[in-house]
Amino acid sequence: MHERYIARQPIFDVRMKLFGYELLFRDGPKNAFSPAKHASSSVIVDSTMLYSLDALIGSAKAFINLDLGALMNGAALFLPPERTVIEILESVEPTAEVIAACQNLCDKGYTLALDDFVDHAKWTPLTAIAKYLKIDFRISQGAVRAVVADRYLRKGLHLLAEKVETQEDQHDAERLGYTLFQGYFFCKPNMVEGRDIPPNKLIYMRLLEAASAADASQEKLEEIIKQEPSLVFKLLRYLNSPRMGLRTEIRSIHHAITLLGDQQFRRWVTILAVVAMGSGKPSELIRTALTRAYFCEEISGPLGMTADSADLFLMGLLSVADALLDVPIERVLATLPVSDDLRSALSRKQSRFSDVYNTVLCYEHGDWKQLSVTLAGRIDNADTQLPGCYLMATQRANQIAA
Repeated sequence: MHERYIARQPIFDVRMKLFGYELLFRDGPKNAFSPAKHASSSVIVDSTMLYSLDALIGSAKAFINLDLGALMNGAALFLPPERTVIEILESVEPTAEVIAACQNLCDKGYTLALDDFVDHAKWTPLTAIAKYLKIDFRISQGAVRAVVADRYLRKGLHLLAEKVETQEDQHDAERLGYTLFQGYFFCKPNMVEGRDIPPNKLIYMRLLEAASAADASQEKLEEIIKQEPSLVFKLLRYLNSPRMGLRTEIRSIHHAITLLGDQQFRRWVTILAVVAMGSGKPSELIRTALTRAYFCEEISGPLGMTADSADLFLMGLLSVADALLDVPIERVLATLPVSDDLRSALSRKQSRFSDVYNTVLCYEHGDWKQLSVTLAGRIDNADTQLPGCYLMATQRANQIAA
């Protein structure tokens, strides 16, 4: 089967709850940013046939770009209207035929968004039937953002700020009345000068430290977990869940260690600590950490780094620790007994693990051009192997996040 690259980017509402994912398509890293003739039709086919839509987006909505060809050939009709927001690309000229095709989609229950919207009279017929306008915050500055908000909010349209990479931009968008936000601002720490790790999260850092240390005893792990009753409850509830597939009910921490074995127990304790640190943060931040961890682990094989898979898993898990704790990543890592390669990669310094981390970030952002540079000569048949690794990572992350 010919595999295809398909990535997703989260979209949040004003409560920082996940609203949807934009699904991004490329044939593979070699054709990065070159306009594939049937790109929109391909992502529709892939999301409905090659992949499971539920595996990609869960219960969220799918935002999918529609180019002129896919719009006119009815490719969108393969998608469930209640789960889908159709994005009309800015390159599609709003001719009479295009407007009629868009109206037909609306009549069939589909919701429309205008992508990379620029306020121009030619879009008036489509703004009358669209529900969302997507504004590129990397290109649009303050005055443009405000004019669009003033003109179109009163007409009942919802504004989505895309390519939002800082919390300042997200706050500016919210102040102007934008109600949806797309970008990786939620992965950025909200830095405050002199801030230390919050006292209520120090116990999770101690747990991470103990789980990461080769010489930490099981007794020490058990002692730390017992200091926080909620951790005991969460651990036992998860280990007893059907998705773990354990035949015997786990009755205590000591029983869990005995049943799972030291290495597997440390793995789940590490996940538990990171998840616990995410209280008060967007749930997508934890899902991102888990997806990165499993993706790092999955691609360790194709990269010939299977022996480092445990460290790579931990690297992905810790990659958002600065955003979870709102302190610089260097300060977080200074308290943990992690490898120098892991520490350097997360600090954006060169190490053996840098290519793995950069691969994950490029895939996450749909930066296929940079991905081809990162992977040059590293993975044979990357466009065959990486999509499967990514899908497996999202599925496993979704199971835990649920």
